[in-house]
Amino acid sequence: MKVKSQSAYQEFEAVSLYCPHCRRAMPVKKRLLLILPEGDKYEYYCMSCSHPIGAKLDKRQSPSIVFPLG
Repeated sequence: MKVKSQSAYQEFEAVSLYCPHCRRAMPVKKRLLLILPEGDKYEYYCMSCSHPIGAKLDKRQSPSIVFPLG
């Protein structure tokens, strides 16, 4: 039996998180907050009360080139 050296899980996505406002675990909606040089920052919002309850930074594998508009 071969054992893979690479992790089976590369990344996790939150489906529900604890909301202090609702006082229980609630489904969440992920929204893009910022596009940073080191990656994209997302915030997780409670689908019931719309309060922000978490954040995530998706790190880039390679640098991207951003061109200004206009």
